[in-house]
Amino acid sequence: MTDQAGAGDSSGATAHRLTTRETAERLGVKPETVYAYVSRGQLSSNRAPGGRGSTFDAAEVDALARRTGRREPAPPAGELAFRTGITLIESDRYYFRGVDATELARRHTYEEVAEWLWTGELRTGTHFTAPPEALAAARRTVGALPAHCGSTDRLRVAVVAAAAADPLRFDLSREAVLGGARSLIPTLVAALPTVGADEAGAGGRKGGTDGAGAGGADASAGTALARQLWPKLTARPADEASLDVLDTALGLLIDHDLAASTLAARVAASARAHPYAVVSAGLGVLEGPLHGAASGLAHRMLAEALERGGAAPVVADHLRTGRRVPGLGHRLYPGEDPRATALFALLAEVPRAAPALAAARDVVTTAARHTPLHANVDLALAVLSVSSGMAAEAGETVFAISRTAGWIAHALEEYGERPLRMRPIGQYTGPRPPRPLPDAIGNTVAIDGSPGAK
Repeated sequence: MTDQAGAGDSSGATAHRLTTRETAERLGVKPETVYAYVSRGQLSSNRAPGGRGSTFDAAEVDALARRTGRREPAPPAGELAFRTGITLIESDRYYFRGVDATELARRHTYEEVAEWLWTGELRTGTHFTAPPEALAAARRTVGALPAHCGSTDRLRVAVVAAAAADPLRFDLSREAVLGGARSLIPTLVAALPTVGADEAGAGGRKGGTDGAGAGGADASAGTALARQLWPKLTARPADEASLDVLDTALGLLIDHDLAASTLAARVAASARAHPYAVVSAGLGVLEGPLHGAASGLAHRMLAEALERGGAAPVVADHLRTGRRVPGLGHRLYPGEDPRATALFALLAEVPRAAPALAAARDVVTTAARHTPLHANVDLALAVLSVSSGMAAEAGETVFAISRTAGWIAHALEEYGERPLRMRPIGQYTGPRPPRPLPDAIGNTVAIDGSPGAK
């Protein structure tokens, strides 16, 4: 039973006493930190009536919150807000731990950006390696799926298989979580079926040479993740510029504040689910058409625009049927999505991407006659997938692989917070009790209380 703040306080200021839980929430810390403040003399407490816990003066708590700067920011009306030190989005830019995310992704490999997100340290030359046991389990499980399954289906079961192969998955210590993440991400990539022939071309611009072909060394410690992923997306050989686009896309998509899938991942971490379960929660939300799958809609639209010789008839069809034009607009950016801007600049250096890039610009210009929306990252991913002969779901695959690192970063952060803090209270709107027990099937009572059909 939850204590009422200040119940029975002898001072008469019952409205100004807080329980330990309420104090921790107001300060944005864990309950044990509250008692640490007491032991250091930064906060005073009174024993609650009956000796069940302590109470704290609200004014004193607020003063401490102002001094420490740890108070949870007040969320906008109707929204949730949680303290995070991972990603900041403001003024049409976004930042990973205070560093411009687009610059990080341009200059460093996906693995290096992931390490920065996880540890706050930039470790150049980092490569991730898939452990043999987890990789074998993931490949067997993925191989047993029906042929019609998509890449997100395969990734979901690969995560479950990798979790089953890791008996220490419940170890939530920081080093154990990081070690598991460095193993899980290449396992997910390597578990996907190869759709193209092996290619042993030159290494990409970032991260040095690979020393191995993309398809045959997908679990190698010396193979960059972008090169491992390429033959899982297309049968066409990868040139240096195209690999650079894919690697940059992976780096750009690692995190984007508390997107829907990231919130799901944090809820799982709040319940102290292990990292594999956290990633499973994120993948479950990612598949929605308004999130990770949005790039597939942009791919189909862009392919149709190329087939019909222009964007006008395609955009007109969307507007005529009341559908939004895919790949345009983002609620967090009044202007062009900075991720799209970065990818468009790199795609301009890929000769075979020129037709798809021109079609994307045509979509933006044509749609602007109806509504002034700018390109978002889904449209940029569509240019990459269409021009590289990838399937429509390729953008979603890139998104899922990339965002796995972000979910792990948020899990690490959430593991340091008070457990189960993301426990909302439902606003019940059903019929008021008491109600009689319902009859057995065949003589039912409807939810509104009226007799049901027999």
